Amino acid sequence: MRVALAVWGLDDLADDGALIVSELVSNAVRHARMGSIRLTVDRPGVARVCIGVVDFSKVLPVPKEPNDEDDGGRGLVLVNEPAVHWGTELLPRGKRVWAELRGGEDA
Repeated sequence: MRVALAVWGLDDLADDGALIVSELVSNAVRHARMGSIRLTVDRPGVARVCIGVVDFSKVLPVPKEPNDEDDGGRGLVLVNEPAVHWGTELLPRGKRVWAELRGGEDA
């Protein structure tokens, strides 16, 4: 993630991009419990990046408001902070959870 953003001149998005990748991949591994996942990184604009994780589960994520005692449940809350938008889309064999970041002139 960091290398792709550096190549695109979007270093200012590196920390947020790494956080989003970490949380979306962790959620897919933890909740989808399938044998594989796929990470997608698209650049739909000069300073826009869309990060997605595809898994084979049709169960959509549900954002929660965890309390201080909860061990987990903060993934989508953490993704929502830096993301301009995030969402899910059902696919023929699973789903894609994605988040968009904007930097530079598109921020």
